[in-house]
Amino acid sequence: MRITMIGTGYVGLVSGACFSEFGVDVTCVDKDVSKIERLNKGEIPIFEPGLDQLVVRNKDAGRLHFTTDTNTAVANSDVVFIAVGTPERRGDGAADLRYVFDAARDVARAMQGFTVVVTKSTVPVGTGARVAEIIRETKPDADFAMASNPEFLREGSAIEDFMRPDRVVVGVDSDRPVALLKELYRPLYLIETPILFTNIATAELTKYAGNAFLATKIMFINQIANLCEKVGADVHDVAKGMGLDRRIGRKFLHPGPGYGGSCFPKDTAALANTARDHNTPMTIVENVIEANKWQKQRMITKIRDAMQGKLRGKTIGVLGLTFKPNTDDMRDSSSLTILPALAGDGARIQAFDPEGMHEAKRMMPELHYCDDAYSACQGADAVVILTEWNQFRNLDLDRIKAGMQTDSEGLYPFFDLRNIYVPADMRAQGFAYVGVGR
Repeated sequence: MRITMIGTGYVGLVSGACFSEFGVDVTCVDKDVSKIERLNKGEIPIFEPGLDQLVVRNKDAGRLHFTTDTNTAVANSDVVFIAVGTPERRGDGAADLRYVFDAARDVARAMQGFTVVVTKSTVPVGTGARVAEIIRETKPDADFAMASNPEFLREGSAIEDFMRPDRVVVGVDSDRPVALLKELYRPLYLIETPILFTNIATAELTKYAGNAFLATKIMFINQIANLCEKVGADVHDVAKGMGLDRRIGRKFLHPGPGYGGSCFPKDTAALANTARDHNTPMTIVENVIEANKWQKQRMITKIRDAMQGKLRGKTIGVLGLTFKPNTDDMRDSSSLTILPALAGDGARIQAFDPEGMHEAKRMMPELHYCDDAYSACQGADAVVILTEWNQFRNLDLDRIKAGMQTDSEGLYPFFDLRNIYVPADMRAQGFAYVGVGR
């Protein structure tokens, strides 16, 4: 079987590489010439653990190819995946589908013989039907079947998520593509992965519903954490007590400075927009979106209050910039809200992130970037942990203190916005420790 992946962004590149690992002949297409040149040299434009080895291994084996030639790739393929970006549209939060529709026209012009066209991008309900219309408009005699196959990849563990997923969801508009798609996913059938075949609208909505629910869990525990601070409770114990109920589960009950990344912010906004368009407003999702914005602002207030509003001339060491560990993705990271605000108060921000600084320098050039965690904390009047990278979980705290300034009470201000450390232990070591919900 031969397949083409239109788009070599996060989803397209990971999916294409993983399909090639299944033994499928995969061609990844992108209009960005420089990106394709880099990929053909074995250079990976994104950070995802294990992806570089996977790409090189399958490229060397002759199963994974990179090109800008859409026509040849599509003409020789049985299945074509559209995996281009669907960024949030300014103004109303709807998904911007121009790249999806452009790809549909390119595919239509290039296809020869029966082809299964699959939307892999995260798209609102009705997009698959519109893509089919565009293909027919562009090439009236096109012989194709439409399908939707949303991705459920977590940045930082995407390869494992693809190879051993909780489930695979496939939406189809007829029986014609089913045999080909079953064959494509045969390696997952063999390990008894649940594979749900449904209609296209259901598959499209499943992706949004899943992400919106997870975002809701995050914001629920964040608001519980805020209440814990007022009443003297510990949110970690509350979350554990909740998570032991198998109906609820432990995952995503981790308080912090709000969610970010490439999925939750734009997907919750797009779902809320779709619901409004169909006169079925999803007030829960809309409230989650607003609560997430408020949570980021609350972290700013928490730091300001603990520093008694005296940030001008202070140095703050910041550990972590990306929205989560094991990725270089800065999109909608809490750091993009919190750090410019502190810098605007007159603070000098010294920051370090293991993978995200290249992008962070472009987005926040006013910060001072350091080579490691200890350099970021050198001379600091306070330390803020924003991302829970593993290397921040076991810091040499004596070394941190040795480089810091103390406050008026002789303590070392330490804002652990990911609750990595134990409050009592930190306070016993002389830190003015501030967590979230503890």
